[in-house]
Amino acid sequence: MTERPQVDPNLDRFSTWYSTYHGYVSLCVCMSGILLNIFNVTVLTRKHMHTPVNHILTGLAISDIITMLSYVPFAVHFYCMHPTEAGTPEKNSIYWMTFLLFHINLTTVTHTISIWLCVSLSIIRFLHIRSPTRARVVRLARMRQSKYLVVLVYFTSVIVMIPNYLTNELKPAHVSTNETNSTIFVLENLRLGRNDTTPLVLINVWLYAIVAKLTPCLLITVFGCMLLYQMQVQVKRRRSIIAKFSGTSGIKLKEHSRTTKMLISVIVLFIVTEFPQGILIVLSACKANFFETVYLPLGDIMDIVALVNNAVNFVLYCTMSTKFRETFLRQYCTMPKFPKTENGFTLREKLDSYSNNNQV
Repeated sequence: MTERPQVDPNLDRFSTWYSTYHGYVSLCVCMSGILLNIFNVTVLTRKHMHTPVNHILTGLAISDIITMLSYVPFAVHFYCMHPTEAGTPEKNSIYWMTFLLFHINLTTVTHTISIWLCVSLSIIRFLHIRSPTRARVVRLARMRQSKYLVVLVYFTSVIVMIPNYLTNELKPAHVSTNETNSTIFVLENLRLGRNDTTPLVLINVWLYAIVAKLTPCLLITVFGCMLLYQMQVQVKRRRSIIAKFSGTSGIKLKEHSRTTKMLISVIVLFIVTEFPQGILIVLSACKANFFETVYLPLGDIMDIVALVNNAVNFVLYCTMSTKFRETFLRQYCTMPKFPKTENGFTLREKLDSYSNNNQV
């Protein structure tokens, strides 16, 4: 019988302590995150909000909703109703373990979708700032392309994660409870970091680490830096002729900058959330016992960080995008009408008329 690797005592104590709260904390995050992402979808899909960036943000919100919808029953059953670490017939029944298998595969796909949509977001925003256009034909073409891109990311993520579906399996195990023998079901041990790790497991781990974590984080970082640089170039260029701009154009410039900063914030959150996990996955495949002694004890922490990342985008949108905030208030709250200007338009209508379809 193989001796179980020893976890660092401090890490083990922290993991055990936090696991008693994780189910309830994750439920609060998921329930609020689902509601806030529904707000995101309903606001971003309004007709006057249709832009390439908003199409991608809508796809991102839908992916986050799917992740949290799956996490709710998982947290309720495995953390709130059956918090003990040991498997029991009620906790590890064939039905609930089959759901766990489905949950693992589903969230792996949705996390992959989310991070590649974030990559798409950084690339499209960079291209738009570098080559802005007012031509209606070009703008419509870009919006169509963004829709196709979202569908492509969803479809490709499902296909690329096929090795993950094949790797995770259930196996029966026998336990004694109250002097009776019962059968429970557990996940097959992947044996990461060992000499007997199967080729399919290694392929899956490296594919997931590189395709779903490290490569998108690298691309996000590169295009995020290029986006920041291009934004600074555009701001300096426009400030040099700011005296020729009207007041409304000045407002538009500020909103344009806030939108880009908001997208940078979304990008940074993804890097902070996903990159460390990618490193831990690589170490799990390369270093003996790392998966059992480090990765698994940190699993709940990585989950709650990812869930918080899924839930906070609404706050960023409302804080940093005037157009998003005003659309949300008009849709869900009573909001006073804007006064008419000398041309007979409200200030908001005048701002929208100047919008180059590059705001959130």
